[in-house]
Amino acid sequence: MVAKAKILVVDDEEGVLKSVAGVLEDEGYETVGARDGAETLVRYQEEGPDAIVLDIWLPGMDGIEVLRQIREIDPDCAVIMISGHGTISTALKAVKLGAFDFIEKPLSMDVLLMTLEKALEHRRLKLESKRIKKLLDDRKEKTARSRVEQRQRTKTTQASSKPGTSTLHLGLEVLPQRTITQSMVLYGTGLHSGLKTGMILLPLPPDSGIIFRTLSDETMVPGHLDYVKSTDFATSVANGRTMIGTVEHLMAVLHAYHISNLLIKINQEIPIMDGSAGDFCRIIEEAGVEEQGAGQEELVIDRRYHVGDEAPEGRYIFIAPADTFGVRFRLNSPPPIGRQEYTFIMDGPESFKREIAPARTFGLLKDAEKLSKMGLAGGGHLHNVILLDETGVVNTELRFPDELVRHKILDLIGDMYLLNRPIKGMITAQMTGHSENIALLRKIREEMGL
Repeated sequence: MVAKAKILVVDDEEGVLKSVAGVLEDEGYETVGARDGAETLVRYQEEGPDAIVLDIWLPGMDGIEVLRQIREIDPDCAVIMISGHGTISTALKAVKLGAFDFIEKPLSMDVLLMTLEKALEHRRLKLESKRIKKLLDDRKEKTARSRVEQRQRTKTTQASSKPGTSTLHLGLEVLPQRTITQSMVLYGTGLHSGLKTGMILLPLPPDSGIIFRTLSDETMVPGHLDYVKSTDFATSVANGRTMIGTVEHLMAVLHAYHISNLLIKINQEIPIMDGSAGDFCRIIEEAGVEEQGAGQEELVIDRRYHVGDEAPEGRYIFIAPADTFGVRFRLNSPPPIGRQEYTFIMDGPESFKREIAPARTFGLLKDAEKLSKMGLAGGGHLHNVILLDETGVVNTELRFPDELVRHKILDLIGDMYLLNRPIKGMITAQMTGHSENIALLRKIREEMGL
């Protein structure tokens, strides 16, 4: 917990205000109170609090408008919205305007304290990041001339020291952890549930990992291999009775952008969007990516690991040592899918966004009817799934001639991030799906002693 932080508590109910302030003071925080929107703006500028606990329903100016004005004054303020009459729409609006999180009344003080601690830590990291960036920018101009002069003096030395053929390094390498710069909101529909859903992405401090949390009961579900519950048609993670479905497309984007720490607030299934990962790339880029102080171990594959039957027509997947992460995937199916093969080397988010992210979910019409009878694929419509019958694609134009195999690579990249760590190794797969992907990841973890 950040010691002696000053918290502005805003609520028009005297009992709630005193109760929240009392709990915060017991935890060592300094508190300031306000009972309406106008008073809140005055107290904020007078007191300069580190964070605000802000009720949405206030007399005169409501909490949403107060949030908007405070963010204009201080874009780095940490605001936690609370409400006893909030809706998902209200929560999404608040987060989109810059609130760190939204908590429903009656308040759980444990949840409030945990959320406040995370909000303060995120604010501290943002301010520290800005401070470091300013120092670096100030030093750029000063050092640019000396670097140019040094290059001119040492051209011969530099030419002889340029790296040649890359060398394979085994073991663990350390990369900086990353989160997003600001909270973001995305609306959509679940592919299998068919439910309209809003997804809120929030930054987390170092060593938090990828965490899903339900909007209804605040249950935490880590996006981790240990919590994989189902690989039928999609990858789902669960904690107890709470399941989050179809996580693979979002996880692939987090893998590509090396997002280490993120909170995803969701109903029960990640929205399918247009069937690809394009919208997830966009929202991560709009949020911004920031490096954090802590390091993250890159998992470097030390030998060959395989799952399945490696016969010419078999169903198998294996990973071997390499200097980067890549996937070679083969589809070998009867028409209309046929034979497709694609190799992707992930050298950064741009190549992923260009080659893999646009590839959409696909399926056969006969399977769609089967899934519908099972109560699945309720959100699969003509605009977000490539549908095929015996003659070929029936509902859209392909974005790539080999879009289907590219989508298989998208799914695999997502599944392989369920250790929340980037992997250095080359994967070769043929005719496999989520079950084999997860089996390979479990084998890697077990045999490497992770």
